[in-house]
Amino acid sequence: MRRLLSCANRLILECDWKDMALLKLCLCALGVLIGASLPVQKKKVPLIIAACTFLGTYIPLMIKIVPAFCRIWREEEV
Repeated sequence: MRRLLSCANRLILECDWKDMALLKLCLCALGVLIGASLPVQKKKVPLIIAACTFLGTYIPLMIKIVPAFCRIWREEEV
């Protein structure tokens, strides 16, 4: 497992923003396909799980990204 995580970390360091955007779009499309394949009666639980996962990942990302973006923005203005 450590070897797998080490490889993933090295791969991320080699990726640029375009690669990461493509990865995120791919995962989003997979989620949409899985969600579309569920019967209507069984969509409530996956929807709640997806919403909690989104909020649980989006909020920490924004807490980390927004201050960094503001700092870089100020550095470029000067």
